[in-house]
Amino acid sequence: MPVDILLTVIVTSIIQSVFGVGVLLFGTPLLLLGYDFIDALIVLLPISIAINALQILKHHQYIDFAFYRNVLIYTIPFVVLFLFIVTTANINIGFLVGLFLVFVALKNVSSAIEAALDALLKHERIYLAVMGIVHGLTNLGGSLLTAIVHGKRYRKNVTRATVAICYATFALFQIITLTMLQQGYVVSFADNIAFMQIGMVVFLLTEELVYTEIANEKYSKIFTAFLLVSGLLLITKSFYTFRT
Repeated sequence: MPVDILLTVIVTSIIQSVFGVGVLLFGTPLLLLGYDFIDALIVLLPISIAINALQILKHHQYIDFAFYRNVLIYTIPFVVLFLFIVTTANINIGFLVGLFLVFVALKNVSSAIEAALDALLKHERIYLAVMGIVHGLTNLGGSLLTAIVHGKRYRKNVTRATVAICYATFALFQIITLTMLQQGYVVSFADNIAFMQIGMVVFLLTEELVYTEIANEKYSKIFTAFLLVSGLLLITKSFYTFRT
């Protein structure tokens, strides 16, 4: 079992257990240090789906199904289409995604940014389509997903449950697409199953020891910090990639 993948799975599973995203958002750039994009997807997608499935089972009553229906209609087709494209192209738009996340995270300290974000989210269909393109090309659509859900000012259970079902659907359609492309496994099937089981155990522990102890108001503040840190990390990684 590759140690670098194991450590990546543990750390990103903790993040996803709290926020609904993380395994793909952070696991992808980490694994790209030693694996190609498609290989990283094949390892991470089942783990992401497994954790999200547990979150959905526990809090399915909190899902905003109206928003989820729009994601199915306006996001998923672009995820599939642009995943096909990225199998033959190397496109990096992490810098722009990172800037947007920082912008969203600062909305609570700037009325101008809050007004601009509210205006942007009025064009939800266009936003969701762009989110699908970004996710298909880079696997970073989870960052835009958390941004738009954060803008809706849900309670913490609604936030995580809605993010979880959307994120799981991203991953499910990505797996279907890769199966159609007949992509193979970079590690053994047994190791992939083991990584998925580890991710689920990490979720159960994090759920019990961390998530349930976070109050709604505190969760909103932590979620804002999560967006800010995510944005800064994406900007830093994109700058490093450009320099090298």
